[in-house]
Amino acid sequence: MKHIQVEHITSYEYQTDVELAHHLAHLQPLSTDWQRVVSSSMRITPTPDSTTESSDAFGNECTFFSLFRPHDALEVKALSTVCLTDRYADFDPDVAPAWEEVRESLAYALDRPYQKACEFAFPSPYVPRLAELRAYAALSFTPRRNIAVASQELMSRIHKEFKFSSAATDVHTPVLEAFQKRAGVCQDFTHIMLGCLRSIGLAAQYVSGYLLTRPPPGKPKLRGADASHAWASVYCPGAPGDWLELDPTNNVLARLSHVRLANGRDFGDVSPLRGVIRGGGDHELKIAVTSEEVTG
Repeated sequence: MKHIQVEHITSYEYQTDVELAHHLAHLQPLSTDWQRVVSSSMRITPTPDSTTESSDAFGNECTFFSLFRPHDALEVKALSTVCLTDRYADFDPDVAPAWEEVRESLAYALDRPYQKACEFAFPSPYVPRLAELRAYAALSFTPRRNIAVASQELMSRIHKEFKFSSAATDVHTPVLEAFQKRAGVCQDFTHIMLGCLRSIGLAAQYVSGYLLTRPPPGKPKLRGADASHAWASVYCPGAPGDWLELDPTNNVLARLSHVRLANGRDFGDVSPLRGVIRGGGDHELKIAVTSEEVTG
């Protein structure tokens, strides 16, 4: 069991006044059997004229807020503490079924109960179905292979064969471009893995969140120096909750260092903060994230 506190500060400075703004935030962590939300708060400056809390179609907590008066800056500070338990502590990947069995269970059949996981087997705006990704996935998903073992091998290959580079892509880089460059950031690695899994008929989710980091030996932890993170989750009957969370950026299962914010089809569903504004001109965006282990 581990307690992690995350501070996420997003600030905008606008060239001219913003006259009207509507924003949607996914900044409250998920509550699951393996992640208990101890506390969660959000401070928005200037204070919104309207705020609504709700859940989206994927079960994520959302905050929608609006500003109807001129403002030249916006700051959103989210502070959360969660208690994590290791969902995979007793999981034996060798007991998972063959990947073809899982694929067939997701296919539509008139006399078969609806399988909710199939919602994540289709292409999405950031993750189209591509022949190149299907061919790449096929190297790991050989006939009758265990889905958990094959998925972890795919994760390891992406980690080994792709270079982590923040200069190689941006938030809107197409998945095929990142795949061909063999470079990108956690968002790209995750989109590539999702594309590989969905291209062979499997269901896979995009998970947004944070990763607990530690400074180099002898160095202090710098506040605001962390970043948001992303990883993939593949539908795997027999795994805890029937989903296996895989972090291709770090080649690990998501266990006691991964704080889950939201699940979706791709980044577009779970962006921490997005919105529509009138006015503002050019703007400067700053994001500061600090994740640290705290006593329970």
